[in-house]
Amino acid sequence: MDKELGISLWLLRVGLGLFLLLFGLDKLVATDAAASIFAQYYGLHLSGAAMYAAGVLEIALALAILAGVWRTWSYGLGFVLHLVSTLATFRELLMPFGDNHMYLAALPVLAGFACLFLLRKRDNLWSLDARRAGSRR
Repeated sequence: MDKELGISLWLLRVGLGLFLLLFGLDKLVATDAAASIFAQYYGLHLSGAAMYAAGVLEIALALAILAGVWRTWSYGLGFVLHLVSTLATFRELLMPFGDNHMYLAALPVLAGFACLFLLRKRDNLWSLDARRAGSRR
């Protein structure tokens, strides 16, 4: 694998992992605000405990992505999770001007998750999966 691709995939993995980590932490710190977002965009009225659990699960997923472990599942789940949240804001994406322009940031993040998933077998720089595979040889 060439050095530039390895560094690029590592940077992408770290950036997307931190992205999910921050959103997971937000569910723990601003539980009421997160619950309001779930109600508005997903039609789900979740308790504080459910939001806390969602935050813990999202943090666990973020840590798996950051570590490059269970890449097919963690990168795939990160992609699906972000795809669902992006689709939930489709109305704002169709009218991206004014107050809605920040929703456009979801599109390159979604593309990043897709790229990371598609190139997961080549994401070996500081990846626990790659390290484990190397120790089995």
